[in-house]
Amino acid sequence: MSLTEDFLTPEDEKEIVHAISLAEKNTSGEIRVHIEAHAEKPPLERAKEVFHALGMDATQAKNGVLFHVGVQDHSFAIIGDKGIDDLVEDDFWDCTKDLVIGHFKNKEYKEGLVNGILKAGERLKKYFPYENDDTNELSNEISKG
Repeated sequence: MSLTEDFLTPEDEKEIVHAISLAEKNTSGEIRVHIEAHAEKPPLERAKEVFHALGMDATQAKNGVLFHVGVQDHSFAIIGDKGIDDLVEDDFWDCTKDLVIGHFKNKEYKEGLVNGILKAGERLKKYFPYENDDTNELSNEISKG
């Protein structure tokens, strides 16, 4: 098995996808998780590349959020699209990132992602509340590369 396949169990992945669904009931924001073994670039730079490669910059409100994990590199980044960045304070993602990394340090990968995703949905509610006619613009499935 590859590092990305060993990182989370299939049951862990189901719980993370469920957390994305729950978080997106708070916000019109679109949340995704991408896991890869190794990247040659710094975490934020690589997360931006993956963000665009996944088409996350195509949401109507520019409110996509990516949780990017580099398994071998022990790296994590969270980024939001322009619509989010234009409205929130510069350190908006710091508390969510700190929560995730705190769990990761204890090898609680699923817990870190689930709690971070739920926190992101709660925090985005202020700026991008869920609308009754909201459509899920991006897949909730975990992508791997």
